[in-house]
Amino acid sequence: MSLKERINEDMKAAMRAKQAERLSTVRLLLAAIKQKEIDERIALDDAGVTAVIDKMIKQRRDSIAQYDGAGRTDLADKERAELAVLSAYLPRALSADEIAALIREAVAETGAAGPKDMGKVMAWLKPKLAGRADMQAVSAQVKAALS
Repeated sequence: MSLKERINEDMKAAMRAKQAERLSTVRLLLAAIKQKEIDERIALDDAGVTAVIDKMIKQRRDSIAQYDGAGRTDLADKERAELAVLSAYLPRALSADEIAALIREAVAETGAAGPKDMGKVMAWLKPKLAGRADMQAVSAQVKAALS
């Protein structure tokens, strides 16, 4: 079963169970997937769906930080609930050791010699880490490895 099919099934299950918050979040996700498919005139595979989920999670994290800063805990809690639902669709996160090993492998494979080669290393890593690691943290680790 593809990720998109799983999300559709979860929407139906949330409807049957009358889980309003979960249903709302899953519908938002399906709408974002459909919008991406229409905009690019393609059918998204699991990697494309994961990219959409990753983007939505990043938006939720930004919103939570802003709501917490403004003292709006009610809105921040709503975003946290959506974040929990969306996170369930991502693959298992990689450990710090696994990420470090992939960074070493990427540096060796691309022949990176210094900070100017960071783009090559990140391009090599991105498909392998999509949805499985925080790319900002990975970027900082790559920068440290190349310095």
